Amino acid sequence: MASGGSSVASLWTEVNRCGQNGDFTRALKALTKILHENRDDVTALHCKIVCLIQNGSFKEALNVMNMHAKVLGSEVVFEKAYCEYRLNRVESSLKTIEGAPEQTDKLKELYGQVLYRLERYDECKSVYTDLIRNSQDEYEEERKTNLAAVVATMSQWEKAPMEDLGLPESTYELCYNTACALIGQGQLTEALNKLRQAEELCRVSLADDSDVTEEDIDSELAIIHSQMAYIMQLQGRTDEVALRQIYAEGVEYKLAKKQLQAIDFNKALLAMYTNQADQCRKLSSSLQSQNPGHPRPVLIQVAQLCREKQHSRAIELLQQFSDQNPESASGIKLTMAQLYLVQGHVTKACDVLRSIEEFKHKSGMISALVTMYSHEEDIDSAIDVFKQAIEHYQSEQPGSAAHLALVREAANFKLKYGRKKEAISDLEQLWKQNTNDVHTLAQLISAYSLVDTDKAKSLSKHLPSADTMSFNVDVDELENSHGATYVRKKAAKVVGESLPKEQGQDEIKKKKKKKKGKLPKNYDPKATPDPERWLPMRERSYYRGKKKGKKKEQIGKGTQGATAGASAELDASKTASSPPTSPRPGSASGSSAAPASVVPPRQQKPAASGATRKKEEWLRNQKLFVCYFVFSVRVILQTRETKISPSLFYTINL
Repeated sequence: MASGGSSVASLWTEVNRCGQNGDFTRALKALTKILHENRDDVTALHCKIVCLIQNGSFKEALNVMNMHAKVLGSEVVFEKAYCEYRLNRVESSLKTIEGAPEQTDKLKELYGQVLYRLERYDECKSVYTDLIRNSQDEYEEERKTNLAAVVATMSQWEKAPMEDLGLPESTYELCYNTACALIGQGQLTEALNKLRQAEELCRVSLADDSDVTEEDIDSELAIIHSQMAYIMQLQGRTDEVALRQIYAEGVEYKLAKKQLQAIDFNKALLAMYTNQADQCRKLSSSLQSQNPGHPRPVLIQVAQLCREKQHSRAIELLQQFSDQNPESASGIKLTMAQLYLVQGHVTKACDVLRSIEEFKHKSGMISALVTMYSHEEDIDSAIDVFKQAIEHYQSEQPGSAAHLALVREAANFKLKYGRKKEAISDLEQLWKQNTNDVHTLAQLISAYSLVDTDKAKSLSKHLPSADTMSFNVDVDELENSHGATYVRKKAAKVVGESLPKEQGQDEIKKKKKKKKGKLPKNYDPKATPDPERWLPMRERSYYRGKKKGKKKEQIGKGTQGATAGASAELDASKTASSPPTSPRPGSASGSSAAPASVVPPRQQKPAASGATRKKEEWLRNQKLFVCYFVFSVRVILQTRETKISPSLFYTINL
């Protein structure tokens, strides 16, 4: 027994020495021998669990705790909760912490980490604030860094106002977290300056450590540079961003849900822009199933459908999502209206825009609707848009600047399209707000002049007199003022003695001689001038149009390329001046007597042989072809002059 006791003591000495040196693997071997002697040694079990955690064997450590739960009891509550946290069993870790009999400082530290992972930022902030207030040890700087991270996250993801907790910016971690909080508030320039300060502090703090290499410094600075690149992207300085994005293994457990969601959205967009249609549809469908009420997955699917020219299917998908999720349908309906406009359905786009209650009475929406209705010449619908908007502001913000500006625009619109009677009520409302507005009064009188002349006369009494409207303006001073577009030139003085001027000489004005108008060459003073001479020739009563030749009048009549009687005129064998063809053998040598006016034919040539006859027929056919070709060219030229459609021109040309 004595030897066994001395052996266990030496093993504990070995465990203590290995623990101080950080050699936890050798310490585990010694602890295994100790537990072989006493299986339920609580101290040995506890030390074994700590060594396994230090080596990263969280599952094995958790198994040891579960196997010896009765023996260990509440001795290893922190270790169990920590192993569950590192194994991403966050909910189980939370239950273990909340079931602990005593909340120690290290359990509170872990509790804050668990709450942060569960995105319960308000509770996490309270835990760290309490720890900083009631703890004084070497971990105070880390607690302040964690608290700054919570504040930055709340500013970034929950848009909470940035709270000044009086945290120092003595380390690069604190400067980095402050920069993230500024990004959440939209203060990009200030955030970029904080990141530069964090980069400088990081280099200085790591340069003093001899064990840190340049690669270690670059690795630590990578997250700072990533945020700098993100700010530059938000500022539109994409040319300055040169950053390689890396999706490390296991990083999904360290990111917030919104960060993971943004990464998935970017993956789907990347698939769309790289023409991976199937992959884009697969990712966007998965996103929609995970986030059924989020509009972005649907918008990505719609964008992919539009790239495939399936606009109708895209509109159906948008309408379906809008019906199922009316609370987040504003952006969806704006996209739907845009697609209708792309297809040329302006009225349908207006109907969709008017169904968006959130933007229905915004000035930009009213302007867009009025513009589109005016384009479609639907003036009644445009006036109805003005009417509904004015009624809304009349009940919500009566007499406000936005209300009166809307009434002014409605009145001007109605006057522009000749709806003076409908504009009277708007003009009266404007004039009552400011009775000194002469322009509005003039518009009101003009409108009443078409409806009620007595009312127009009574209102005209409020117009200022001509004397009150005259302005005392010094013309010379106005012309010589800065920015005058025209300056009257003064006559240059003549060098030498000035000649005396007679009284009234300056008042004599030179009269210009009137030149006599030129008369036409065929002018007859005795003839009565044409009373319609001032009208264009085409508008005069005796105009009958230009005379056209017979050939021009006959073009286009009959079959393609032919005119009335064209075959008879173009056939050289049927003209009176052309010699008759030779009679065929066996035919009658004479014919019926010709009229007296017809010139008798010349003496016929003797009958030619078969070869000669074929040659003569060939020559005659060539003459007919030439005549037809000349005629076709003439038709084509005339067709070009009269600008016949290309299809008809090509038909004639053929």
